Amino acid sequence: MRLTAVVTALFLTTGGTPIMAEEKGNIDKGRTVAQKHCTRCHVVGKFNPGGGISSTPSFQLLVKRRPDYKERFETFHARRPHPAFLSIKGIGRLRPDLPPNAQPVELTEQDVLNISAFIETLKPKKKP
Repeated sequence: MRLTAVVTALFLTTGGTPIMAEEKGNIDKGRTVAQKHCTRCHVVGKFNPGGGISSTPSFQLLVKRRPDYKERFETFHARRPHPAFLSIKGIGRLRPDLPPNAQPVELTEQDVLNISAFIETLKPKKKP
């Protein structure tokens, strides 16, 4: 099901360019990608509890506190501000017309699935 969402999102946002990736994400690889790229803006698990940008939601805040969190993580590359600086290998940036607002990042389709698998291991942030 996740792969379907990723394929659909990329298909729709890239003018019909299909992707090929394994159907299952790898938790450890997803953790590594999130720690390397996502922590510059987001708090990610216990890795950087004092990091991130204050106006950017932590992964824990998004996980399970939003009913659509799975879809959000599977399609984050197409959601603002990511299309301005994030590219998918073999497809490119979804919005090359926008100047990058952060250091460019290139991920693979499998990286997206791996991040989606990793977020399932995070405990949701408790409501105050």
